[in-house]
Amino acid sequence: MPQPECPPAEPPVRIPLAVDASVVMPCLNEALTVGRCVDKALGALARLGVAGEVVVADNMSTDGSPEIARAHGARVVRVARLGYGSALLGGIAAAQGRFVIIGDADASYDFSALDPFIERLKAGDDLVIGNRFRGGIRPGAMPWLHRYVGNPVLSGILNLFFRTPVGDAHCGLRAFRKDSYARLGLNTTGMEFASEMVVKAALLGLRMSEVPTVLYPDGRDRPPHLRSFRDGWRHLRFLLLMSPRWLFLIPAVCLFLLAVGGVLCSALAGPTLGLHALLLAGPCLVGGHQAFWLWAFAQDKNRPAGAAGHARCCLNRYSLEGALVLGTAAFLAGLVTTAWSLAVGSGAGPASPDVASLRCAVCGAGLMLLGLQTVFNAFFLGVLRLGAAAGGGVLPLQPAQSVRAEGYATAR
Repeated sequence: MPQPECPPAEPPVRIPLAVDASVVMPCLNEALTVGRCVDKALGALARLGVAGEVVVADNMSTDGSPEIARAHGARVVRVARLGYGSALLGGIAAAQGRFVIIGDADASYDFSALDPFIERLKAGDDLVIGNRFRGGIRPGAMPWLHRYVGNPVLSGILNLFFRTPVGDAHCGLRAFRKDSYARLGLNTTGMEFASEMVVKAALLGLRMSEVPTVLYPDGRDRPPHLRSFRDGWRHLRFLLLMSPRWLFLIPAVCLFLLAVGGVLCSALAGPTLGLHALLLAGPCLVGGHQAFWLWAFAQDKNRPAGAAGHARCCLNRYSLEGALVLGTAAFLAGLVTTAWSLAVGSGAGPASPDVASLRCAVCGAGLMLLGLQTVFNAFFLGVLRLGAAAGGGVLPLQPAQSVRAEGYATAR
């Protein structure tokens, strides 16, 4: 009995049996340049004698970019969730090589110059990042705001927070070992993906290096996808969220020092000025105390992944009961102090208030507030630990993207 004729299938993408390197290019409507980039990358791999492939992670292009990339010999991975990070997550997941090189498909990077990246990976580096400031930025390739403000400032903050030696943390051309990448657990979907990779590599102690990279004007006929202030804020927000020390602990120490300064001014200055200094010290003390607890929450959450030694020691000595005793004692002391100040101050006339009793009232109110904060924050930290002990401290990550690799099953 004749079998029904199957519809014609797309020609399978031929992948070498052992792929040494995969070049992954995120792509969103790059029809003018993606073919050129694919040709250069394949030519470089062939020249270097590296068995490789080019994977174009298409982020739902509408200008025919996937068809052009496929016609030039690339394997196309469709990523439904929009975003630079989403496209790279999908493309890297589908990459077959033990080395992965990522770069934009807008012709701003020269994919024929992959030699130093491959050399550094073969030498044992886990992550190799291009440095555009050392390699050269061609006229018109980078706006002055990015060149002289955005990139230097954000790279400097990253190096300060995480003690990394990276001079250009946001270069889009970089390479890494696939097994090292698997340890990072990257999940950001936007432009901050570049910062996340460097930060987590630094936290894990991976071996990083930089190579000079030339940045060329892109070949687009439309504005770039990058939005300076929106994406700059996303990078800065990510860096702060990944560094509880700089987000909470250092501000807490600064607030404590201001509070101590206010108390000293209150003791040394005259009655009126001293009272005002004490009033200013109160919010600093309370704010610093709360910021310290927020740092403790963040450190306790990250402790299984390897918090700093001093933080681990401090948190290991923490006990709910001890914090409750301390908080309750502070509250009761504040309550007694406030009651005494009210009793003493009630005897003074409204025209000549007792400054000493007012100072005691301010101190008593501050102690009561600190005691309440300590009690409630101690219970909240206990809730976090209870959830972690029960296995519910970490929520499962949602899939970062929907991926369909065309010709993937046939190729394997």
